[in-house]
Amino acid sequence: MSARRTLLKGTLFGSAAALLPTAVSAFGGGPFLRLPAPAGPYPVGMQTVHLTDPVRTDPWVGGVRELMLTVLYPARSVRGFSRAPQLTPDEAGVFAEYAPHVHPGLPEPGAVDWGAVLTHGYVGAPPLPGRRPVLVYSPGGGDSRTLGTTLAEDLASHGRVVVLVDHPGDASQVELPTGMRTTVLIGPPDLVTFRTMVDTRIADLRLVLDRLSDLPLAPVMDLYRIGLYGHSAGGTAAVYAARRNRRVGAVANLEGYLDLYPSVGFDRPLLLCRTDGFEGAARIESSWATLPGRRVLLADANHWAFTDYGPLGARLQTAGLVTPTVRAALIGTGDPAVTLAEVRRRVRTFFAHHLS
Repeated sequence: MSARRTLLKGTLFGSAAALLPTAVSAFGGGPFLRLPAPAGPYPVGMQTVHLTDPVRTDPWVGGVRELMLTVLYPARSVRGFSRAPQLTPDEAGVFAEYAPHVHPGLPEPGAVDWGAVLTHGYVGAPPLPGRRPVLVYSPGGGDSRTLGTTLAEDLASHGRVVVLVDHPGDASQVELPTGMRTTVLIGPPDLVTFRTMVDTRIADLRLVLDRLSDLPLAPVMDLYRIGLYGHSAGGTAAVYAARRNRRVGAVANLEGYLDLYPSVGFDRPLLLCRTDGFEGAARIESSWATLPGRRVLLADANHWAFTDYGPLGARLQTAGLVTPTVRAALIGTGDPAVTLAEVRRRVRTFFAHHLS
């Protein structure tokens, strides 16, 4: 396997009501998995966007820096439009290979048809008229943007425009128009590599903020009401990206360290969420100690409960494809439906209050 296909190892990169009963996938063996439905009143539309930054060199492979975005939004109607898969066929193949290496104990390739998992976003559906707050999401290190689908769809169904950002180079897989990019990282990063990852994400987020007005859905975006949120390394990047960007009105950090650089304070509304099961809890608390903000502790949960691993991991355990120990190390021992509902409520109400 080439360096571009090397798989992450270790857990440092960490980046529910409507799961279907276990069934045989029409595409082969294994359980048929479904993401929880969004709870808001609006159907969800979805578009993908490719961005390039001609003035920045990609730090991992050289050349022009490229990004892929998924934009989710409340739709006027979804009749006649198709639901998008969570992963393209090529992405699903890479993810199936990647997942059991970054999270030992997840099903080996061939046990699950990851390409059969559908989102609740309808590709190209017309947006609901009116300008709406914009929320930009950065996933955990090593994760692709697709693992943030469940929370993003719920936010969109409640009237927000949500932009999921992929960070090629550290993300497990990103399908670009120029081809598939897979992670170049090997094992847990040293400090220099971690800084490169976070600094790259900060620059990526700033690029997205600069280009929001150029996106196809800009007419329904209220660019005076912008929030950032992120999981793990994405939460780290979101806070640092907002510090010098006055366009960002509020930030939600879902269990990301904030000790990469000396603290210089933070003067915007800040939501700080963590789980009681994460092995880095002491470092998280220490790095948040001097920051203002609303703190939330999720009981009986672990680091990846903020992501789509929550509902999908629980269903895999029910299907006998992961052990209780693996499930606990990934998402905790609690009911993922309860955890998901709490995360959705906390993030939704935080941004509703501060971007009103």
